[in-house]
Amino acid sequence: MHVRSAFPGIAGSLVTHAFLVEAYGSRTGAEEPTPDDTAEADGMTEAGAPGVVARSRRGSSTMTDICAMPATDLAAAVRAGEISPVDVVRAVSDRMDAVEPVLHAFCTPTLDLARQQAEDLADRIAAGEEVGPLAGVPVGIKDLVATKGIRTAMGSKAYEDFVPDEDDIVVERLKAADAIIIGKTNVPEFGYSGVGHNPVFETTRNPWNPAMTPGGSSAGSGAAVAAGMGPIAVGSDGGGSVRIPSAHCGLFGMKASMGRVPLYPGCRDERYPGVSSWESLEHIGPMSRTVADSALMLSVMAGPDPRDRHTIPTSDVDWTGCLSGDVRGLRVAFSPDLGYAAVDPAVREVVQTAVRVFEEELGCHVEQADPGFDDPYAAFWGIVALDTDLRGMRRLAAETEMSPHLVEFLARPWTAEDLTDAVMTRKAVNNRMWRFMEDHDLLLTPTLTVPPFPVHVQGPEKVDGRMVPSFQWLSFTLPINMTGQPAATVPAGWTQDGLPVGLQIVGRHLADETVLRAAAAFEAAAPWSDRWPALVRS
Repeated sequence: MHVRSAFPGIAGSLVTHAFLVEAYGSRTGAEEPTPDDTAEADGMTEAGAPGVVARSRRGSSTMTDICAMPATDLAAAVRAGEISPVDVVRAVSDRMDAVEPVLHAFCTPTLDLARQQAEDLADRIAAGEEVGPLAGVPVGIKDLVATKGIRTAMGSKAYEDFVPDEDDIVVERLKAADAIIIGKTNVPEFGYSGVGHNPVFETTRNPWNPAMTPGGSSAGSGAAVAAGMGPIAVGSDGGGSVRIPSAHCGLFGMKASMGRVPLYPGCRDERYPGVSSWESLEHIGPMSRTVADSALMLSVMAGPDPRDRHTIPTSDVDWTGCLSGDVRGLRVAFSPDLGYAAVDPAVREVVQTAVRVFEEELGCHVEQADPGFDDPYAAFWGIVALDTDLRGMRRLAAETEMSPHLVEFLARPWTAEDLTDAVMTRKAVNNRMWRFMEDHDLLLTPTLTVPPFPVHVQGPEKVDGRMVPSFQWLSFTLPINMTGQPAATVPAGWTQDGLPVGLQIVGRHLADETVLRAAAAFEAAAPWSDRWPALVRS
């Protein structure tokens, strides 16, 4: 199915020059980044915004330091009484005040609740109580993930005032680990898109260039973490929606193997059309600035639950302990295009440089090879349709305003053969993949075919000189949801315009530890966490 953008023009949506001067300052030049000061990357973005990279300054204020701390360090400092969780929330609140008028990462902030959680946690620590592994760590929750007592609109007019009466399982577990919820992060409607606009809320923008999309559907989660509004956030990934915004925002993001992290009521509760979609494709995953932070989140979120029939045991995974260790000698396949995808030349260049790190610095045996399956793009959307409450969502579309691309998807007269053909294609992709992975420990690809592009389109329709469907830029992420393999994205580098590019690391079935260890090894060899968008430079 070729889903075309319903937004033919973007000129009216681009950020004005005055806005950019206010956000970035008047400088458009460039300097080489240095560890001790703010610097900017060369060039101007296509939309006219400076593509800049900032590094945090030494000697900055305590509040700024808190916003730059990884979750692992922040939780340790809170547990030790070195930092008050109240100060943590204050720092994040100040950061939100500064950048949210530009980014719109949070559709429903919950700072009053966060302050109360922080005060309660501070009292428990003062009383000598044992607190959880995420004590005092601010976390944004994607607005497709249910939160008891907190509006969960899912970017849809149909659920604009919906307040769940139960938490999703991962929210229960994050609360039990003493994380502090700072709000719900913005999404495209019901997650049926890889960008960050919907009919209800302001459009979420990319911290590296606010004229550009942060990717989606975990759009607000990506923008929030990239801008220092909390070191971690929850995303969900039915076709790449953890990996997409992580790649576009310069973050680490991972979907663990299908079933490692349970879902309910999301994707499982038949009472709510739209909410109940994506059952056979969806994964919940962490988004963070460091690999260790995501591993810590997974140690809290993973594990079976009877409410999710797809969940599997996780006793075979040491989520945090697996980060150390050598990857030397691993057999790594690199596929620059899976044999069929149109890929932007800038992405190819950045990713190829990153892949050389695995061979030249990490000691892996790297060969260029493709898994050998045909493009499953059309079949993927057939699987989505199969998982969708078509009757219920068509009723919603008739009763309320809905995103044009979603209306088009629902209007298609899906046949039984369309759906069974999609199921057969998924089996073929999976069979090709497991046979391919018998000879390889890891598969490396670009995460996306293009760098970030302007807001208010579903995707570019021309890539590397080829006309493509608007969602073709997701060519590397979609198949891995069909197979259920573990997959992560790491920042491969930045384009000359200062826009992030992701490298996807795919492991064998259930080889979550290998993916995390490889990502941590790459992070050590090519660190990225000290790079910050100019929007938040000191």
